[in-house]
Amino acid sequence: MSELTLPRETYDRIKSKIESADSPVGIDAEKAHVIIIHKLMEIERRLDALEEATESTRDPG
Repeated sequence: MSELTLPRETYDRIKSKIESADSPVGIDAEKAHVIIIHKLMEIERRLDALEEATESTRDPG
């Protein structure tokens, strides 16, 4: 698997959304998980739409 690289601006934007001074690890784990699950659900919806579009354009025979 290739290394995940993000532009610094993107990294900082994501970090600012999940960081927490109250957490011993520096992030709000609940918020981070909600964001991750939300994005996975969004990806799943997009894949479903792509699969549906692909199936509707396939030649049946």
